[in-house]
Amino acid sequence: MVLDPGHNGGNAAHPAEINRLVPSGRGQTKPCNTTGTATNAGYPEHAFTFDVARRIGEALAAKGIRVVYTRQNDTGVGPCVDRRAAIGNEAGANAVVSIHADGSTAAGANGFHVAYSSPPLNAAQGAPSLRLAQTLRDTMRSGGFSVSNYIGGGGLSARSDLGGLNLSTRPAALVECGNMRNPAEAARMTSAEGRQSYASAIAAAIEAYLAG
Repeated sequence: MVLDPGHNGGNAAHPAEINRLVPSGRGQTKPCNTTGTATNAGYPEHAFTFDVARRIGEALAAKGIRVVYTRQNDTGVGPCVDRRAAIGNEAGANAVVSIHADGSTAAGANGFHVAYSSPPLNAAQGAPSLRLAQTLRDTMRSGGFSVSNYIGGGGLSARSDLGGLNLSTRPAALVECGNMRNPAEAARMTSAEGRQSYASAIAAAIEAYLAG
């Protein structure tokens, strides 16, 4: 299992490095990485994603599942989106899950959504990735999280522009856990208890997917 916590704590201090263009699939290029968003009070997405990914990994490891992370700390730079995909490919991962949070300033925007690569570029991006995305969506929804009211439909979002998904040759999905600019969701993401609730739901979804 490969867990990909979005962004990194050192990205903002290294603009030249994270702005350089790298392959993003479908013949396109994108910046290596971005700084991510933050709550209105300044709690950064990179810290949220790293903490949640570690909590997920600990839960999976306790069940005997081998976990690989795309980054080992929250103080570095990158990795670039193409390298993140390569880590999952090289590991031969049964599944790759990227952890993110959104930063929409639209009034009332809230809820999570799960992105997957579409149209698929290989067999793993077809039915396996869609099943992974659906399992994540269903498990998070049954765990009490509301689906997004501003992106995608029914908690799912078909995307052709996300390099980490486009370049994956393993089943892969990206979870936008919620909107960091929404006060209620920001409060949940900022608290250790809230981050544990996200991690528990995502870990349960991964276990369900691997068992299927």
